[in-house]
Amino acid sequence: MIPKLRAWDKQDEHMSYGVVMYYDDMIEYRFDHFCTGADEDVEFMQSTGLKDKNGTEIYEGDILQLHAIFLAPDDKIGYLEYSPKYGYSIIFEGNRLYRQEYWASTNKLNYEVIGNIYENPELLREDTKND
Repeated sequence: MIPKLRAWDKQDEHMSYGVVMYYDDMIEYRFDHFCTGADEDVEFMQSTGLKDKNGTEIYEGDILQLHAIFLAPDDKIGYLEYSPKYGYSIIFEGNRLYRQEYWASTNKLNYEVIGNIYENPELLREDTKND
């Protein structure tokens, strides 16, 4: 499987999608848009390999809406974050409430990608990003 990435160019404020190619002596990143900034001006996010209820691929940094499930009965909105300790988690109101082993293995969840933290920060309430 070829890992999929996306990159947020902080200078151009543009999201680019691409893949990582591994060779014997190097790693190559291929994106659909050339990022003009230096490495510190680009934020990389990896695909989880999962898709939402509409078939949209889910990436780190995506904003997800969960509809009427026991942990989020009021259509809660959270964002996807990666940490070495927990893997991919959905963060609601600053709390890591829904870890990868639950949402990635449960196919009955009704979640959808509604944006991402760079292009649609207005979708998150202020207290959601204070983690």
